[in-house]
Amino acid sequence: ARRSLASPVVSGVLCPCGSSHGSAVESGTGGGGGGGSAGSSGRSLCEASEQDRRLRALFQKLDVNRDGALCIHDLAVGLGRLGLHRSELDLRKIVKAGDKDLDGQLDFEEFVHYLQDHEKKLRLVFKSLDKKNDGRIDAQEIVQSLRDLGVKISEQQAEKILKSMDKNGTMTIDWNEWRDYHLLHPVENIPEIILYWKHSTIFDVGENLTVPDEFTVEERQTGMWWRHLVAGGGAGAVSRTCTAPLDRLKVLMQVHASRSNNMCIIGGFTQMIREGGPRSLWRGNGINVLKIAPESAIKFMAYEQIKRFIGTDQEMLRIHERLLAGSLAGAIAQSSIYPMEVLKTRMALRKTGQYSGMLDCAKNILAKEGMAAFYKGYIPNMLGIIPYAGIDLAVYETLKNTWLQRYAVNSADPGVFVLLACGTISSTCGQLASYPLALVRTRMQAQASVEGAPEVTMRGLFKHILKTEGAFGLYRGLAPNFMKVIPAVSISYVVYENLKMTLGVDSR
Repeated sequence: ARRSLASPVVSGVLCPCGSSHGSAVESGTGGGGGGGSAGSSGRSLCEASEQDRRLRALFQKLDVNRDGALCIHDLAVGLGRLGLHRSELDLRKIVKAGDKDLDGQLDFEEFVHYLQDHEKKLRLVFKSLDKKNDGRIDAQEIVQSLRDLGVKISEQQAEKILKSMDKNGTMTIDWNEWRDYHLLHPVENIPEIILYWKHSTIFDVGENLTVPDEFTVEERQTGMWWRHLVAGGGAGAVSRTCTAPLDRLKVLMQVHASRSNNMCIIGGFTQMIREGGPRSLWRGNGINVLKIAPESAIKFMAYEQIKRFIGTDQEMLRIHERLLAGSLAGAIAQSSIYPMEVLKTRMALRKTGQYSGMLDCAKNILAKEGMAAFYKGYIPNMLGIIPYAGIDLAVYETLKNTWLQRYAVNSADPGVFVLLACGTISSTCGQLASYPLALVRTRMQAQASVEGAPEVTMRGLFKHILKTEGAFGLYRGLAPNFMKVIPAVSISYVVYENLKMTLGVDSR
């Protein structure tokens, strides 16, 4: 029989009958995992009871100080006695991953939940790596899987990875070896990379407030990261240009629509064409496209620096760390290019012949209103980053994890439809949450362009809108904004994939 990396207590602790996840794991007492026939409900209850007994036995072995909870010291000593030696950093990651009540230790329920959730992910990753579908992973499959993700490693490096898990000298890994190695080990490079879906770089809906994507060490070292960013920037430029008429209509409705001036979508388009011809539908798009490059570059550099400041040693950050770093990076990037945001709004609202171009618009604003005009609406814009980025990231990760747990069977690759659906829904939710702040920002940016408009504060504008228009007034222009989400996401994805191929970036 194959000698397991873990003791029999560990190797048989989950899926002892092979029914739950399809694994054929030997029981700790040597019992087989057969039983191909349909078992009775009594037998199922018996197996569930046996699994619970095994989990409790393992928990008790690890609970060195017998206080009913596993701290880092318990895990270090308990796993050491079972022949599983982990670094303190690894043990901290295990506790952090399973600690739901944030008390710095794992009670029995948290311990069981961690093991079960962890094994589901490991099985999905194992199936993603098993290209030949023969129940074993070899060096070529590891090389190919990582190459599909844009991570290039040599066959020698793949063999080194195999040797760390292979306990029977076959230079292949079966499910038991894979699970035994990772079960009480935090998810590391290969599983983490495979379960990660890029999101922010791929989709552009006109608001660059999302948390930046993670790039692997290999992507950063080989220069693939800048190719991803260039592909994302090009996709954003095409996407924004194609949906610019809807974006300009949104700005006009945010600023001019009211109870007395109820602007509809068809009426808005008719009014724009009548005033300036078909070309006027794209007013403000030039500056909107131009700001993609500096904003993306500053955001990426700030994100990487903030990650170093946080001091994390993980290749990929946890959700809350990504939100913190991404929000701060977004605030830095928005602060740097904010005058361009004001210019974009003024150019979208301009009348025919009012300005000869972007520079003329900037000179007029500077001469008549001073430098402070370029930062009008800055506070609501900064406040909008947190709900937008937070809800977008939370919804995206929730949808992704739901799909992985319920529908992913043989691969962690979601496919185009699932990726587009997750991106569309998360972006829509993020925009919905931050929309009132975006509307107030736009009105503050535009206020000096309206003759005789009084100077207003963010709080004063909120009160005025609620008093004169009600809560609905905070969502003026929402319809054209939502109308552009699906075409924007679809166009940016198609262009992104084509630009990636042109730039020589491997696709998943």
